[in-house]
Amino acid sequence: MGGRPGFEHPRERHGLVGPFSGRQLAAVLGVVVIVAVVLVAANVPLGTAGGRSPADPRPTAYLLGPPSVGPQPGSIAPELAGTRPDGSTWALTDVNGAPVRLADLRGRAVWINFWASWCPPCQAETPILRETDQRYRGRGLEIIGISVQETNAADVAAYASRYGLSYTIAADLRADVFHLYGVYALPTQVFIRPDGVIERTILGPMTAASAAANVEAILPSQPVPSSSPVPSATP
Repeated sequence: MGGRPGFEHPRERHGLVGPFSGRQLAAVLGVVVIVAVVLVAANVPLGTAGGRSPADPRPTAYLLGPPSVGPQPGSIAPELAGTRPDGSTWALTDVNGAPVRLADLRGRAVWINFWASWCPPCQAETPILRETDQRYRGRGLEIIGISVQETNAADVAAYASRYGLSYTIAADLRADVFHLYGVYALPTQVFIRPDGVIERTILGPMTAASAAANVEAILPSQPVPSSSPVPSATP
C-alpha cells in the first residue's frame, strides 16, 4: 500500500537516551556540575586557606593603615611620654590616672600589648594575656595593655573589669603612644628586656605557646618583686 507519489514518512530520530540528543544531555550535565560546584563553595568556610581547618582559624592582625616604621629591636624602647607637634606634652596613664613609665620597670621584663576592645583578634587573645600575667608576674613580667582608638577610658576600664584583667591597662585616647611606636595593626606586641632594650615586635595575636616563648626569652635571671600595685579595672 503506497502513499501519495513522492511523499515519504519522516523517520524517527532517537537520541542517546530516549528522545534526548547528545547535545541536550551535555547541557544538562553541565548545569548539574555547576550547581554542585556552587553548593560546595557555599559550604566552605570563608577565610579557610593554607591548610587551616575551620576549628583552627588562627586570626591575624587587624590592619589600621599602611605599614609604618617604629622602634626597632635592639634599640631602647621609647618612654611612654613626649611632646606633641603643637608643643603640648603628654604622659601615658592607666585607667585610674596613675602614670605608666618604662623607667620604673627597669630590671623587669615588659610586654606592651597594643589592642582595642572592638578588635576581634584582640578579643581572641585576651584570655592568653590574662593567663600569661598570672603565670609570669611573680617571675618578673609586667604587661602593659595600651588600648587605642577608643572613645573614652571608662569603656576600656569596663572591658578590663569584665574579663578580669589585673595587669596595667591604659587608654591612649589621643594616639600618642600609637604614633610613637609606629603601630599600624592590632594587636601589636612589643617585648622589652629588663635593660629596656626591645627584644622583638610582633604583629597579630599570640597563642599560649608563642606568648610563653617570647616571655621566657626576656625574663630577668633573678625574679624581682612587682614595682607597682595591681591596678583595679575601674576608673
